[in-house]
Amino acid sequence: MSAKIIILIIGVLFILIALLASKKSSSGKLVIPLGILGVLMMIYGSYSSDFVNYNTQIEQVSTGNKLKISGPVNSVKVVSPVDKDSVDCRILTMGVYPESNENDIWVLIRPTDDRYYPQSDHTNTSYKRDGEWQVVTRFGGDKGEAYDLIIYEANSEASSFFSNTIAKWKEEENYPGLQLEEIPTGAKEVDRIKIYARKNCRGVF
Repeated sequence: MSAKIIILIIGVLFILIALLASKKSSSGKLVIPLGILGVLMMIYGSYSSDFVNYNTQIEQVSTGNKLKISGPVNSVKVVSPVDKDSVDCRILTMGVYPESNENDIWVLIRPTDDRYYPQSDHTNTSYKRDGEWQVVTRFGGDKGEAYDLIIYEANSEASSFFSNTIAKWKEEENYPGLQLEEIPTGAKEVDRIKIYARKNCRGVF
């Protein structure tokens, strides 16, 4: 449980205590300060929590140009954005996969720091259905910065590694990225494109 959620819970408790104390005249001096403190803690906890940030970011999602696919799909492939595309700070990366594919699909981005960042939304792995997949992808660099957008097929062990890594980064509020040798052997690269940040995304997420 993150510190922000703990602050939110404590704020609720303070408000409840203040309400109960308001019924006792002897503790009236504590009611107002305790109630105000509880409200302030709830406001801070709510507006800085992952729940609110997630809902705010949903409204900002955009899509890039889309590659036209014809004929049968024989491999996992990204169809949006397209190679050499310029994208917003938060986009929906989409692709296709053969119906026989049972592996999880992960998007990793590699900015100019040469580290790899697994991408996910609340489901962690890319959403798959009826031969199509998608996942929210975030960029945090400067305007015009180049990124490799890399698609991996991952077995259950590799997928768990990526999920646990993201959970650890969120808990610590630190996103150091992965070195190439840290990517598990159960993750196989299947597609890669180069894209560019359309605007300054530093500090957005």
